[in-house]
Amino acid sequence: MQITASQATKQCPFCAETILAAALKCRHCGEFLNTERARAYMADNPDDSQLQQPSQVLFTGQPTLWAMTKTFLKGGLLLLIAAVLVIFAKHVKVFGVYLFPAGLILTLVAIAVLFHKILQIRMTHYAVSAERIEYSTGVFSHRVDNLDMFRIVDIKLRRSFLDCIVGVGTVMLTTTDKSHPEFVFEKVRNSRELYDIIKKASLSADRKTNVIHME
Repeated sequence: MQITASQATKQCPFCAETILAAALKCRHCGEFLNTERARAYMADNPDDSQLQQPSQVLFTGQPTLWAMTKTFLKGGLLLLIAAVLVIFAKHVKVFGVYLFPAGLILTLVAIAVLFHKILQIRMTHYAVSAERIEYSTGVFSHRVDNLDMFRIVDIKLRRSFLDCIVGVGTVMLTTTDKSHPEFVFEKVRNSRELYDIIKKASLSADRKTNVIHME
């Protein structure tokens, strides 16, 4: 995965949190960075305004279609009900006129749900570096966000018997990030590798930032 200039970061001069270099407002403390106060601070502390170059990406991936197992089951159930309604519409005299369109509507709903879920999965991407997890999501509106490694409190790996067979797994993070107190890599490939990378990176980030997570 190629790192672009838009992924460069800097520290907020007010709260010292990591933000995008192009940011005009800190998403952590809410301070604007284009004010006279911010410019005065940057002038007095030139070292703090230096951009931090993005570190090497250690893992990239996205959810697999195995994340749609429950959705496929629900969609299949809707399609089955729709088929029953259409079949019975020919044999029921009183309500038959309503059963056929009801069956068609259920079919369209099931197809729409499955199609939207597939698009949602295909538009979700993860990029993990030593400092942070960057993820992009969205079908109709694209959103890119990130999670700092030092905010990770706990990490778990979950793999069912079927997951082991197909080579996927779910990595679950507990964090101190207010936006994402729980972050899930759902049904990704190389899940064990991802688990090891995040565990090592989060411990390293804790040491660098002198963060101690209280249970």
